[in-house]
Amino acid sequence: MRILHVVLSLLLIAATAASAQEPPPARVTVSKITQQEISANNGFIGLIYYDRVSHVSSEVAGLVKSVAVREGDRVKAGAPMVIVDTEVLDRDIALGRTRLEQIELRSRHAEKNHKRLQELYAQSGISERDYDDARYIYEDALKEKQAAADELEKLLIKKRKSVVAAPFDGVVLAKEVDTGDWVQQGKMLVRIGSSKDLFVRVPVAETLMQYIKVGEKIPVEINAGKKAIQGTIDDVDPTADPKTKNIFLKIRIPAMTKVAENMSATAFVPTGGKQRLSIIPRDALINFQGKDFVYSVKDGKAAILPVHIVTYLGDRIAVDNPYFTPGMVVVVEGNERLRPDQPWVVAGEK
Repeated sequence: MRILHVVLSLLLIAATAASAQEPPPARVTVSKITQQEISANNGFIGLIYYDRVSHVSSEVAGLVKSVAVREGDRVKAGAPMVIVDTEVLDRDIALGRTRLEQIELRSRHAEKNHKRLQELYAQSGISERDYDDARYIYEDALKEKQAAADELEKLLIKKRKSVVAAPFDGVVLAKEVDTGDWVQQGKMLVRIGSSKDLFVRVPVAETLMQYIKVGEKIPVEINAGKKAIQGTIDDVDPTADPKTKNIFLKIRIPAMTKVAENMSATAFVPTGGKQRLSIIPRDALINFQGKDFVYSVKDGKAAILPVHIVTYLGDRIAVDNPYFTPGMVVVVEGNERLRPDQPWVVAGEK
């Protein structure tokens, strides 16, 4: 009997030890695999640039009174960027207004005199020469008034041009002026890129032209920060590289705040025809020893499966492994803590 108790005790200890070694069930979030007709693609590195760039200059010469922008600032169309001092111009405008008022007085006097002599001439009360002289003085006064008004308008235009404004919504790429500088007409003050015309210029082999369609949307990844966005193939440059024979794609991307001209981006360009592929959330990916895997379930436990990525689709990937089927679940949250054959329970689904 005593031996039996010893045996039972040993079995209980062994069972307890085995259960202690088995990892507890992990709480995970899962997602279901879908399938879709997708073109194979490959990542090509290109440079970010602004397709529309303005070298903003001053149309008037003068002393810079203030500069309202710095490099990297985002500005709206019409926003003041550089203001040229107009103290002397303001005096010329005041003088022009005074001169116009004086001419207005003379022209009104000449008009009254002309009308009076016109009536007398109709009644043969004055000579034709006197009437012609009065008409000439009146018409000359009108011309002088128009010339003064035109001169004043010219000064007012110069006044408006003293404020150098942004030609469109954009980002300040370079500032070549500061307060107190003397600027001449035509000198570049600010270089601004249109935030609505942000592109990635990507070199690809000429043999891929057959798979490229203008207007097609493709995944793009900003390499700094690994930010995934969607781009649109806008055009193909008309000139290929004479040595490599590569062509250059112009891929339009949305306006962004944390990008700089000449930063790199990876565009996932079509490299083949369409095929039926399994679509998996990118969050399901784990990397082990340089290879990509995902966790699925087998007999209620975590099963690690290798993946062969054919296409990147922003926050998703397309794979061609035959063992992935529609509706199959993969772990998208908690997978970094999982181990093969570890039990797990579903805490949620995406």
